[in-house]
This record gives sequence, structure tokens and C-alpha cells, in this order.
Amino acid sequence: MKPRVYIARALPEEVLHYVEEHCEVRQWQGTQAITREQLADEIDDAEGLLVTGTLVGDDVLEAGKQLRVVSNLSVGYDNLDVDALKRYGITAGHTPYVLDDTVADLAFALILSTARRVAELDKLVKEGRWRKGMDSALFGADVHHAKLGIIGMGRIGEAIARRAKFGFEMNVAYYNRSRKPEVEEQLGIQYNSFEELLQTSDFIVLMTPLTAQTRGLIGETQFAMMKRSAIFINVSRGGTVDEQALVGALESGQIYAAGLDVYEQEPVNPDHPLLKLDNVVTLPHLGSATANTRLQMAYVAARNLVHALTGEGKVYILPELQSK
Repeated sequence: MKPRVYIARALPEEVLHYVEEHCEVRQWQGTQAITREQLADEIDDAEGLLVTGTLVGDDVLEAGKQLRVVSNLSVGYDNLDVDALKRYGITAGHTPYVLDDTVADLAFALILSTARRVAELDKLVKEGRWRKGMDSALFGADVHHAKLGIIGMGRIGEAIARRAKFGFEMNVAYYNRSRKPEVEEQLGIQYNSFEELLQTSDFIVLMTPLTAQTRGLIGETQFAMMKRSAIFINVSRGGTVDEQALVGALESGQIYAAGLDVYEQEPVNPDHPLLKLDNVVTLPHLGSATANTRLQMAYVAARNLVHALTGEGKVYILPELQSK
């Protein structure tokens, strides 16, 4: 008998067919993202759950009395209550590796577009405000040979460092909970203390997961340490940054510019002051959003689900749930 699974989001047709070959499938049919209340109502007999974004905590896990596996279609998993998963003895997987290069590309797109004021100057040209002789008013900042500081040296951080070092000949430093001597040697990068990185970097890229320790990691104190010419990039999670402090730093000229793919509230409120500033590039949380990468992520999440339920094949289990 096939295990019963609930898929709480749309999937590419070929990925859905793969799951159906191995499992008895029910799927969310709503046009909006499923809420945690709706999810709790839907999974009473499901042994496996594939989900993205929706919070999965005690209420959902209590409702899913047959649940054995939760597969998160994302490398990040701050929507999953890891402590609750442990209490209920439920395996959970995510989708690392497949999106590393795509997110690193997006981080560099933000670095380049903020430094050279791409969005701002695109708007100037399209609105007919470009005039001869205004070149100095259009100046941006060099990326090549500048110092890039990366906060969080995971796989994506390494991919960003590689692009910076070998593509733009940047001076790359990083801060991480633990040093990575092999990465330092391989890429020719250096470790900085948190404070030194903030004080000396021309570009600062935040790449930490959202945890109790990293929530609000960058706030007024940290922005005050940065150079007035610094450009801040966040492609991690919105909750890692105090957005009010970021607005203040940008409005006062404490930092030069910011490039953002993530926000405390998503979708971001159209009236948010960040959206009124010319020295901010804002994207709609699309770090992994290419057709190929999203397809491969869906396949990884589907295989995690099927393999965990059948006991055959590799599962990318959350680090906190891996046996030591």
C-alpha cells in the first residue's frame, strides 16, 4: 500500500507525477498559499507533507497524527518549528546545494546594481531626465578590487566569495560562527571579527539563516560601524535586519546604499519607507527563482518525501535533526 502524502502547494507536473508513482497524493487546490489553519484541517491522515513557507508547528503536527515526514521546498526552514518536530519524532528535509549558484548570482546582481545605481538610472533614462553634461551626477561605486565582507560562510557564501575573488579581484573577508581554514586557503580569503568586517568592508553581504541568535543581527549599532560609503546586501532572511534602523542609515547617509531580496514582512507593504528611497534596490524574494533551479528544488523536495517514507534513497535532513 502506498504511503499517503499531502502536497500543500503547486508542483511542476513531472514532479507531481513522480510523487504519484510512489505515494497516494492529495494536494491543496486553493489559489492562495495555504494557511496553517487550513493545513491543519487537511492533513489528518497524511503520513508525509510537502510544504513551502507555511508555518509548521505544534498545531499542525498535532492535527497530522499520522505524520512521519515533512519535506520543505526550500533550503531555509525558519517556517518549521524544529523543537516541535523533535518532540513529535518527525523527520524533516530541505533542499540544499541545488540553489547555491543561483542565489550567489542574485547576490552579485544586487552588488552590481546598487554600486552602479542601475535601477535608479534606468528610471532616469525612461522618464526622459537624462541630459548631456550630467555625468558626475550619475557616478556610482567600483566593485572590482573593493573589499567584500560576507557574514555567514555557508555554501552560498562560498559561491559569492568565489565570484568576488576570481571574477572581480575583490578583497574578500568573512565572519562565521566557526572559521573555515580550508576555504580561506582555497579561495584566498580572510577571516575578520564581526566588528572588523563591518568597519572595513565596502560591500557587506548578509548570508546567515534566521535563528534566535541572528534575529535582528544587523541594527542601529551595526550600521553605525559601517563606512559611509558602504553598500549593504541582504539575501538571507528579512528578520535578520532591523528595517527601521536600515531606513535611518540610508536616509541619513550613514551608509551609501542597500540591495534587498528579503523583508521582515513579505510581501513588503507598498507604503514601506524602504520603497521610497532611490538608494535601495528591492527584489521580491527571488534568490532561487529561475525555472531550472526551482524545478530541481521541487525534485529534491519530492525525493526527500518519497525516500524518507520508503526508507530507500538519500534524504537531506535538517542539520538539527541529524543523528550525531
